[in-house]
Amino acid sequence: MIFLAGRDRYTQRTLLRDIHDRLTRQAGCEDVRYRPSRRRPRYVIADIDPTTFLSNSYDAETARLEIRFWYPAGVEHEYYRINWVEPDRNLMIGFHQDADHPGLGRCHIQLNHEDTPADRHGVMFLDAHALAILDDRLQQFTTAVEAVRWENGTPSIPTWPV
Repeated sequence: MIFLAGRDRYTQRTLLRDIHDRLTRQAGCEDVRYRPSRRRPRYVIADIDPTTFLSNSYDAETARLEIRFWYPAGVEHEYYRINWVEPDRNLMIGFHQDADHPGLGRCHIQLNHEDTPADRHGVMFLDAHALAILDDRLQQFTTAVEAVRWENGTPSIPTWPV
């Protein structure tokens, strides 16, 4: 376990290294890598086999996870974006804890289609260690991804439990 009180670049790099290591052991995660580089990581990205990661019945052939945690000055908790991206459908579902949509609370789930936000709902703020948050959000992707509804070519997600 790492202690994140300092919130400096070293702790962010250490956290991303732990996330990278965790994803390399996660079923369905392939080609786990840093962006822009291992030396200056800002994101961890993993190619996903959706049928292994979610369930055998999910119909997407490819997906990826994009994970970023950061520690802005003057904020008492970490910010993150944990995104499920399906390039073939130009679809992104993400759990975001940041200051972008204060009307939704400190954390929200966001669905983008064709690079445009299509739906957002507030979700429960998790006051836990970053790796515990990651584990919880990764487990929630099964429900979130399978909850996407398509109507006239536009996706939406139902209101998420807060």
